[in-house]
Amino acid sequence: MMIPTQMRAAVVPEPGGPDAFQIIDIETPEPAAGEVLIKVDAAALNYADLLERSGDYPGWAPQPTSVMGLEVAGTVAAVGSGASRFDIGDPVCALLSGGGYADYCVVPELQVLPVPSGLSMVDAAALPEAYCTVWTNMIDRGRLAAGERILIHGGTSGIGSTAICLANAWGAEVYATAGTDEKCARCEDMGAVRAINYRTRDFVEEINAATDGEGVDVVLDMVAGSYFARDLEILRMEGRLICVGTQGGWDTSFSVAPMLVKRITLTGSTLRSRSPAEKREILAALEEKVWPLLSESTIKPVVDSTFHLNQVADAHRRLESGVHVGKIILTMQP
Repeated sequence: MMIPTQMRAAVVPEPGGPDAFQIIDIETPEPAAGEVLIKVDAAALNYADLLERSGDYPGWAPQPTSVMGLEVAGTVAAVGSGASRFDIGDPVCALLSGGGYADYCVVPELQVLPVPSGLSMVDAAALPEAYCTVWTNMIDRGRLAAGERILIHGGTSGIGSTAICLANAWGAEVYATAGTDEKCARCEDMGAVRAINYRTRDFVEEINAATDGEGVDVVLDMVAGSYFARDLEILRMEGRLICVGTQGGWDTSFSVAPMLVKRITLTGSTLRSRSPAEKREILAALEEKVWPLLSESTIKPVVDSTFHLNQVADAHRRLESGVHVGKIILTMQP
C-alpha cells in the first residue's frame, strides 16, 4: 500500500467554536513497535471532542493530542515491529487516545479489532468508544443481568443508544430518558419499554409508576449534577448507580441515607486514561460477547448522520445542538 508522506487532518490551532477547525496537511505518522497504521475511512464524534475543541477538557484527565478523534474504522496500512495480528489491507476499527480526524492514524495493536462481518466502515466507526464505555460500565461495573431493570439517561446519545440496544439484547427491562417526545419514541423503537421526556415529566415519578414503586436495579447516568439524588430514590436494594458523564455539572449533593439503607453501589469510570493493556481486556470481551451479536444483526450501531472531513465544523454543530440520535460520523472520502 502506497502511503503518502503528508495527510489531511482537522486541527484546532486555538480553542473556540466549531469554526475554529482548520483542515491542513501534516506529516503522516509511522507505526512504532507494537502499533498499527490505519488508513481511516470513517471516524466518530464524541462529547469529549467538544470539550477539547472549546478548551474545556478537564485538567486532571490525560491531555488531548493535537488531532482529536477517539474511534475510527479503516484498513491496515502498515504495522510496526512486534505487531502481528493484522495484515495490510485488513478492515479494522480501533479505540484511540486521539488522532482520528485524519487520513491516517497510529494506534497500539492491542486497541484494534476486526470489523464485524456485514458492517460498513461508517457503522464500524461508531463501535469502539461507545461499546467499550457501555460494556465496562453497564456490564462489568454495573453487573447488569438478564431480567433486571435499568434506567439509561440520555437515551438517544451515542452512549445511550448503544446502552439501550445492548441492555435489551442482554435481556434487561430498559427505561430511558430523552429531551423530546420524538426522541422518546426513538428510544422505544430501539428497545426501551418506556421512555420519559425529562423536560415535561419527572423521571422519578414516572419510573415509580411504571414499576409499581419497585424502581430499577441499575441507573446509567451521563448527566450527574442534580440527577444523582433522584437516581438514588429509584434504585432498588443492592442497586448500582454508574456515572459515565457530567453534562449536568461536576458537583452534586445528595443524602447518603438511601445509599446506606438500600446498600447501593455508586461507581463510574473513564476510558481514555486506561492503559492499552486495560483497554485490550475490554475489547477482548467485546469481541467475544458482542461482535457475534453485531455480525448476526441482533444489534446494530445507531448512526445519526455522516459528514465529510471538510464539514467537521458542521458535524460539531450538530453534536452540540443535541438534535442527533446516535452517532455522528466523519468520512474521509466524499
